[in-house]
Amino acid sequence: MIGDIHQRVTRSSVASLAFFSHSTYVATFEPGDVSHALSDPNWVNAMHEELENFERNYIWDLVEPPPNCRPIGTKWVFKNKQGENGMVVRNKARLKEGIDYEETFASIARLEAIRILLAFAASKGFKLQQMDIKSAFLNGFVEEEVYVRQPPNFESARFPDWVYKLRKALCGLKQAPRAWYARLKSFLLKSGFVMGLVDKTLFLLSRGGNTQIVQIYVDDIIFGGSSHALFFLGLQIKQGPKGTFVHNDKYTRDILKKFNMGDSKPMTTPMSTNTALDADEDGEEMDQKEIQGMISPLLYLTATRPDIQFAVCLCARYQAFPRTSHRQAVKRIFRYLKFTPKLGLWYSSGSSLSLRGFSGFGKIPLLVDSTSTISIAKNPVLHSRTKHIDVRFHFLKDHYEKGDIGLIHLVSANQLANIFTKLLEFDASTCLRGELGWDPHASRPQFLPAQLENPAGGSYHPLAPCTRFMSPSLSILTRSHMP
Repeated sequence: MIGDIHQRVTRSSVASLAFFSHSTYVATFEPGDVSHALSDPNWVNAMHEELENFERNYIWDLVEPPPNCRPIGTKWVFKNKQGENGMVVRNKARLKEGIDYEETFASIARLEAIRILLAFAASKGFKLQQMDIKSAFLNGFVEEEVYVRQPPNFESARFPDWVYKLRKALCGLKQAPRAWYARLKSFLLKSGFVMGLVDKTLFLLSRGGNTQIVQIYVDDIIFGGSSHALFFLGLQIKQGPKGTFVHNDKYTRDILKKFNMGDSKPMTTPMSTNTALDADEDGEEMDQKEIQGMISPLLYLTATRPDIQFAVCLCARYQAFPRTSHRQAVKRIFRYLKFTPKLGLWYSSGSSLSLRGFSGFGKIPLLVDSTSTISIAKNPVLHSRTKHIDVRFHFLKDHYEKGDIGLIHLVSANQLANIFTKLLEFDASTCLRGELGWDPHASRPQFLPAQLENPAGGSYHPLAPCTRFMSPSLSILTRSHMP
């Protein structure tokens, strides 16, 4: 036996031991080609595992190439799959191919739909589970007649010139996602699930008063269960008795490292309020792909970080003809992420998702923080300074004159929408984040104006604070950890 079993062991050494023990079963590097992969037994095993999946699922048949056959070339693609903590958990070797297809479209869930599912689950108090279907694309049937060459370095010794005729889809085949979705949809429908009318990736099953929900994103599936932690589509999801916290801490750290911003100076806001970003036609030009490569992960990050949405979208306007000034603005957003890497979305459990409406109202209240806008809507003003206002914007003015709506002034500092439409100072941004957070343990100002308590004798009972008035269950950037 190596080592002293009586020696005291710290938690850090246990973690290190677990890491090195795990490393003996998976390779930590990603090969650039098959010759590099063949030098490591872990990657050789991964390639054998892929080919064994082909045999087990009856993916292809080795046949003599027919006349005028133009087989598609195959290529090994190697990728390490990481867990939530960044540790490599699996070596994935995939044999991929090129073209020869007709229909390729496959439905995938939008991130907005996934957020709604998380809010619904938090509201109802049930847990969610996630699974990644192993070799999912190998389950879809191919309608076309497709031939592929034998895998490099794995050719048949007896028939090296023969080709494989596909029975099922192969990773990289353009119609593979569509074939997989069709197979999975058929199975769920036969099992009694009902497909969503709008979202074709959402499936519901109701039996005996119980409801099961399945949301599909290609080969990733999230469904009702009893897990406490999920890592789904890069989203880190923590579920607890008080609600669900969704963040992207790992993804944030990864992109900071990717763009060498890990050691940058943190900033308290994503963009300075003095920034006047424009086309900067006289500025120094920069590589378009570079700026697009920086903005793309930020756009994905807005799924859990709406506080950066306005700044990111502002920078995205100029990615077609970027200048160095635009790159500096994007880097400022990364520096803000360095300051706030663990912020995310909080869905409180037990919050109501019931549809609310107005009844018996003489006027529907609208909260407006611009006194000039209210004046234009209330008064028949028409002069040179208002001619630029398009006719369609007088829609609300017409309804005001008819008495359908009532305009209520709201102090600009309390306008919750500002975080999505304006560049804010640190104090204002923090205040609105807290207000949108709907934290039951924090004391927040009551932003809802008194006029809303019973305007025009209506029967609406106000919900305080006004975050409930805007969004019953969503809270934004409330914490950097689970409560």
